[in-house]
Amino acid sequence: MRSNYIMFIIILVILAIAAMVVLPVDKGLLLGRPIKLGLDLKGGVHLVYQADLSGIPEADRAGALDADIAAIRSRVDVFGVTEPLIQQQGEDRVLVELPGISDVDKAKAVIGQTAILEFGELATDPNDPAIKWRNELGNWKPATGTVNGQEKALTSAYFKQNTYVGADNLGRIILHFEWDSEGAQLSSQITQRLIGKPLGIFSGDHALLGDDGKPIAPTVQAQITDQGIIEGLSQTEATQLSKLLNAGRISVPLNLIYEQTVSPVVGADFVGMAVKAGIIGIILVMLFMIIYYRLPGLLASIALVIYAVVVLAIFKLIPVTLSLAGIGGFILSLGMAVDANVLIFERMKEELFMGRTLGAAIEAGFKRAWSAIFDSNVTTVIACIVLILLASNIVASGPVMGFAVTLLIGVLVSMFSAIVVTRTFLCLFIGSRISRQVALFTMYTGGK
Repeated sequence: MRSNYIMFIIILVILAIAAMVVLPVDKGLLLGRPIKLGLDLKGGVHLVYQADLSGIPEADRAGALDADIAAIRSRVDVFGVTEPLIQQQGEDRVLVELPGISDVDKAKAVIGQTAILEFGELATDPNDPAIKWRNELGNWKPATGTVNGQEKALTSAYFKQNTYVGADNLGRIILHFEWDSEGAQLSSQITQRLIGKPLGIFSGDHALLGDDGKPIAPTVQAQITDQGIIEGLSQTEATQLSKLLNAGRISVPLNLIYEQTVSPVVGADFVGMAVKAGIIGIILVMLFMIIYYRLPGLLASIALVIYAVVVLAIFKLIPVTLSLAGIGGFILSLGMAVDANVLIFERMKEELFMGRTLGAAIEAGFKRAWSAIFDSNVTTVIACIVLILLASNIVASGPVMGFAVTLLIGVLVSMFSAIVVTRTFLCLFIGSRISRQVALFTMYTGGK
């Protein structure tokens, strides 16, 4: 049985080291997961949106929000943001963290647009209440048609997600698009009545501009049903617009309720200081354990190193996004891992003072210390779970969530480290000559 535990620990350490080994691409050998750093360490944009679900039946709200999250993820991927965090927060909020992005306005423009493009027609009456846009070409109102008895505006919401950029015979850039069935009906009605008239194209509150800087408003030459083209864009604008159109549509309006731009400078400095402080702290703790508890302290120090490697490997494999608060939770869990060993060794010392053999002292020490270890760790686990649940409904919850998650993982692994790893190492000496050398197991050799 003892050999089985040893083999298990060896395999675990090998797997943990394989996950921790960092290649030039910053990925471990096991599953190729990189170390993820939070915004406070890497810098970037932190956004929280609240979805307007008032117009959606309650039974469909979860699906609608999931669709928005998928669309946001696709839009962010289009712009090459590495390791974004996009997740639901509470019932109607969406958290978006974009590491490495410093332009918050660009990020909001990419994420928050509900209808990317809208089509308009000139209004004959300058006082028409339907007028939505005004520019050098005139006053524009949404171009509308009727589908199933309902009047609807023509927008890129009816595009199929297969737009692409091409060129005409003269080498001019063209954005090709295709309507879905409902969009085809609207386009057919609108272009039929606008033959010989301009059709404006707008993005948000402004007209879509061509490479000449003027609003794009092509004259309708014929009735358009299934597909069409947009001319006048530059290569860069057409390519970006095509990617954005294909990335997905935001079906539920999103209102930005919190935003923060984080500089990585302070975080980068803190990482260096935290690593140095952590190494110094671990060395001091290990020295204390070895001096005060002798051989058990040395074994506990080895177990502590294994504990740290396993925890960091778990952080990579899940993966956990490390933040300043998360690093604090990890360091705190290191102290709790040592605390469990202290409780066990103190009980063992008492048993040895009473004249018991090493095997009996180990068994009694772990058995009698277990209740205190269990109670203290379970209360910490409960506190971590409560923090995680509360943080899921807090707007600026990143630090709280990071601290709770890293501390929770650390506490769970620390229990394994103290009860399994340290105990297995100690049991290796049962029945050996070393087991009769009480001085190797505590700096005090006398009785009570």
